[in-house]
Amino acid sequence: MIISAIADGLIWAVLGIGLYLTYRILKFPDLTTEGSFPLGSAVAVTAIVSGVSPILSMGLAVLAGMGAGLVTGLLYTKGKVPVILAGILVMTGLHSVILFIMQRPNLSLLNHDRIYYFFQGLPDYYDVVFTGMIVLALLIILLLGFFYTRLGQAFIATGDNEEMARSLGIHTDKMKILGLMISNGIIALAGSLVAQELGYADVNGGTGVIVIGLASLIIGEVLFGNLKLGQRLGAVVIGSILYQLLLLGVIQLGLDTTYIRIYSSVILAICLMIPQIRRSLNLGTLIGKGEKA
Repeated sequence: MIISAIADGLIWAVLGIGLYLTYRILKFPDLTTEGSFPLGSAVAVTAIVSGVSPILSMGLAVLAGMGAGLVTGLLYTKGKVPVILAGILVMTGLHSVILFIMQRPNLSLLNHDRIYYFFQGLPDYYDVVFTGMIVLALLIILLLGFFYTRLGQAFIATGDNEEMARSLGIHTDKMKILGLMISNGIIALAGSLVAQELGYADVNGGTGVIVIGLASLIIGEVLFGNLKLGQRLGAVVIGSILYQLLLLGVIQLGLDTTYIRIYSSVILAICLMIPQIRRSLNLGTLIGKGEKA
């Protein structure tokens, strides 16, 4: 059971990293997540069922997610629609797009290859663990490489201080669009991985995924405090694994799993309140303060 929770934590950490780009770097909430996640699932599963390789199907899912982020970004920056409302509009519209792609509310991967089959023959859940580790390693390396380019620095500067970034000649609207595209592409990638683990895609598969992604961010921040950029991405992964272990603990207590979403919300609410409780009690972080990125 613990290996299962770790495997789930590694896969869902991809979602947490996608959310990190908008919630922490650009500092705005993007509700497109609950549409781009099942969109990635639908595109990947439909492609696999149609005979496309699992790896290529994941690439198609990323492109679909980036398209969703692009629409949200254009509504926000060019249409001057508030970012939350822009995300809601795109999320709602994607429900119909997903139905069009799958031509049904859900689609199974029964008897079709999945990305995890590259590690077939391993004990249960180890295939997911190894796949998750490889995907996360590649994703973090690519993101760190991007962040240390001039474009990446402009992206970070936009989130840190938009007015100052504009004064330096940075096109902040383009940075926001770019951030939304990359974020939702990564979120769609997470959707494709989760769908292949579950063995199906569902049109309602994105409900509540923001809570799971935010839990990864918050738990990592509560434990480690301020860290360098690369360390923050690692903290998201650790937070995601710990969140899945917490859920496993709740299930082991014998509570009805029908209400798993309210358990998830309670865990996240408690994690969100911990920094305030710590300040009130004048406590430090569990791990010493690090350097900000």
